[in-house]
Amino acid sequence: MIMKTTRRAFGTLTIALLASTALADDNNVTLRMSTPASETDQRSVSLAEVFAPAVAEFATYEPHYNASLIAQGSELESIASGDLEMSITSAQELAQFFPEFSIFATGYVHQDAAHQVAVFNDALMDGFKAKAEAELDVKLLSVMYLGRRHVNLRQTKDELTVTNPADLAGVNLRMPGTDAWQFLGKALGANPTPMSFTEVYTALQTGSVDGQDNPLPTVVDAKFYEVTKQIALTSHLVDLNYIAMSKSTWDGLTGEQQATLQSAADAAAESGRVAQLEKEANLVSFLKEQGLSVYEPDLAAFREHVQAQYVGTEFAASWPAGVLDKINALGN
Repeated sequence: MIMKTTRRAFGTLTIALLASTALADDNNVTLRMSTPASETDQRSVSLAEVFAPAVAEFATYEPHYNASLIAQGSELESIASGDLEMSITSAQELAQFFPEFSIFATGYVHQDAAHQVAVFNDALMDGFKAKAEAELDVKLLSVMYLGRRHVNLRQTKDELTVTNPADLAGVNLRMPGTDAWQFLGKALGANPTPMSFTEVYTALQTGSVDGQDNPLPTVVDAKFYEVTKQIALTSHLVDLNYIAMSKSTWDGLTGEQQATLQSAADAAAESGRVAQLEKEANLVSFLKEQGLSVYEPDLAAFREHVQAQYVGTEFAASWPAGVLDKINALGN
């Protein structure tokens, strides 16, 4: 029995030593990234051009675009099960597992890109991050600015002018399928229709949905402007994604590698943020040149209506006490 126990201990030690040696080898760790975004999406570009080279000494970054590896919405489960190393995830997706994350997906809560970074790096996020790590094996590395989301419709402005939420009554607005996204769609006054991002272009083209909501860079990158006629600049969500990584994979890295990877993620997020802000600033004129009407509705009416919809709901009930006040205090 002693000999068998010793052999087991020796075997365990040998495996541990081999794993440690393997991690020291260049390009040993493969970081598969599954994202529904395209290769030209700014998030994808910044990770490929900034993150990948920065970690190349000990990891191979392997991106898979257009949900070609893992179906959209299944990435977090795949990380939790050990079948995926990285994803770009949303607060809405995380809210499916941890309802308190819905606060970061609430209309008109984040004020701008800088506010997002301040919130993510503040101590108020510690509990959120720790829970994702402990219960889902997901480590949130950094926050990426996706942009201000607006309502993008097939109808011309003459057919439908969006001034306030009442104007969106009966409009089939594509929204991602999670409860948090669907609730936001209803809060805007529309009829939210769940649909995978990869299906949206065809759905707009055929009239299966009346519109979709995304930041202007996504509208251009996905060529939604080819099958829509107007954009109401509702700015209803200063949208974000988190660079998410398997906590188990992270724990398998050395301290130095972890520090390098964290810096690489932050640098990629900052690069994408700067590029996205510049792109947003230049796209209104481009979209108008494509024949779209681009205009601003009554934002005060939208803000008041949307925020009122959350009062007394299960979403607000899940928010930790005082967190919303802390978020607001970090803003302007």
